[in-house]
Amino acid sequence: MKNRIQKLFENKSGHILSIYFCAGCPTLENTTRVIRALAQNGVDMIEIGIPFSDPMADGIVIQEAATQALRNGMTLHLLFEQLKDIRQDVHIPLILMGYLNPIMQFGFEAFCRKCTECGIDGVIIPDLPFREYEENYKATADSYGIRIIMLITPETSEARIREIDAHTDGFIYMVSSAATTGAQKDFDKAKQDYFRKVQAMNLRNPRMIGFGISNRQTFEAACANAAGAIIGSRFVSLLNEKQGDAGAAIRTLKEEIGEIPHQPNRDSPAASYHSVER
Repeated sequence: MKNRIQKLFENKSGHILSIYFCAGCPTLENTTRVIRALAQNGVDMIEIGIPFSDPMADGIVIQEAATQALRNGMTLHLLFEQLKDIRQDVHIPLILMGYLNPIMQFGFEAFCRKCTECGIDGVIIPDLPFREYEENYKATADSYGIRIIMLITPETSEARIREIDAHTDGFIYMVSSAATTGAQKDFDKAKQDYFRKVQAMNLRNPRMIGFGISNRQTFEAACANAAGAIIGSRFVSLLNEKQGDAGAAIRTLKEEIGEIPHQPNRDSPAASYHSVER
């Protein structure tokens, strides 16, 4: 059965904007406020970070956000409690991004069940190897309708990329480089060649490019070679600068990447596919 992720890519073929933020930062209570503000301001998809003490794929900005969230008292149990009513007025795809350790402590099947209860569409687990996912987690995730989004990097072989494409649904997360997350001014020739190489593979799943998207140049480069971009570090920085005002942060970010800031329609639900900016 198709979920919101797949419907999004059917309804919008390019310039898809996905935003990452860390739950519980800058304040413990702002998780749902951030989600609603992003949906009301024309974001297409949201990646909600589960804070972890050792976020190996993340740069300093997101590491600090995770540390602050943990100091604030954010836990996976509390996050699910905060998200329990989010589908009353938010209709865009929601993805949880978290490392395997806290998910396993929660229990993988219990985690998937809670995701379904809260209306979570997909999960990104950066430290879950593809083979281990196939052997130990795929059947459970599929039974709950949760799409596990796999990451590829410039070092991922063509054979592995095609294997991931054949055995996952939703989209493929193209990491722009083998480095950690963090803003970049532009993408060098090697990264652009990598984007074009994967684009030429004509994969079944759409692709989103993340890591380093922070300005018009990097956003347009991502959109030229994939369905859209995932922006994390720059939004997290702006959210801190704007003292937790996610509406102000996303409007500033959209100006920086060359997108016209969306004017929320206060009379309609928070961002269905037809109410968001196209």
